[in-house]
Amino acid sequence: MYFANKEYFLLLLLLIPYVLWYFLYRRKAEPAMRMSDTFPYQFAPKSWRVRTIHLPMLLRTFAFVMIICMLARPQTHNSWGEKTVEGIDIMLSMDVSTSMLAEDLRPNRLEAAKDVAAEFISGRPDDNIGLNIFAGEAFTQCPMTTDHQSLLNLLLNVRTDIAANGLIEDGTAIGMGLANAVARLKDSKTKSKVVILLTDGSNNRGDISPMTAAELAKKYKIRVYTIAVGTDKVARYPVNVGGTIQYVNMAVEIDTKTLKGIAAATNGNFYRATNKAELKKIYKDIDKLEKSKLDVKKFSKHYEAFMPFAIAAIVALLLEALLRTTLYRRIP
Repeated sequence: MYFANKEYFLLLLLLIPYVLWYFLYRRKAEPAMRMSDTFPYQFAPKSWRVRTIHLPMLLRTFAFVMIICMLARPQTHNSWGEKTVEGIDIMLSMDVSTSMLAEDLRPNRLEAAKDVAAEFISGRPDDNIGLNIFAGEAFTQCPMTTDHQSLLNLLLNVRTDIAANGLIEDGTAIGMGLANAVARLKDSKTKSKVVILLTDGSNNRGDISPMTAAELAKKYKIRVYTIAVGTDKVARYPVNVGGTIQYVNMAVEIDTKTLKGIAAATNGNFYRATNKAELKKIYKDIDKLEKSKLDVKKFSKHYEAFMPFAIAAIVALLLEALLRTTLYRRIP
């Protein structure tokens, strides 16, 4: 155990004047009775109350020490741990173009995809999972990791406004999104390497065509599951008009032929998701994939460990108050 604020231990020096006061000056203030001769009491047996008369003081001192330990902020040590698990290397490649705001899935396409992806990640604690996002450009939001809490935090922060605000080019660069995911998986040694590619449009940006990226995936034995998100006809889409949100019906244009081609070329599957239930089907298929043993290094952070000291201090103070007012009560 490690104490973050060791300087608080200097307060323990206050116990010295307290103990001196208790045994020297406090005794003078106690009531006494004059006796002509104390010889008859010299060999009288002492009761257990007399022998333990200083117990309340000791409990009070113990509580003070525990409070000082709390102020010193006890913490657990940081530690590294290694373990071997069976899992799959997976890259989630998610379209974040502004068209993902369409509300044919509730509350919209992007939020529905994030909800299902978060549920999938939470249910696969041993898989090595990463996140890649793309619009007119592609980049890695989170490299492959078994630290799924960090991955979930990054996933929940994914928004379409990075394209709407001009941080990256808007559009749909399916080839770039897939190629970026392949680059993260190509050196993996696991038996099953998977890309889950989710989009709601047709490739209209980027320097790499979707089928070229699919050939790269095939070369590195990466299986690609493609998901076309959206209804078959039109979708309700929010548009900012004069500072207010207006809704228009937008035609759904998804290049299902290309997505099916990517899945077929890499021995994956194609899915058409018009609701959350269909969006979840892909994860059942991934459960059937052959898993590989992964050596995982886990770093555990330090945590505040003041609670045992707090409990001990409270118990000591309550016990001291109880004894002082009952068994060791002084009159007057």
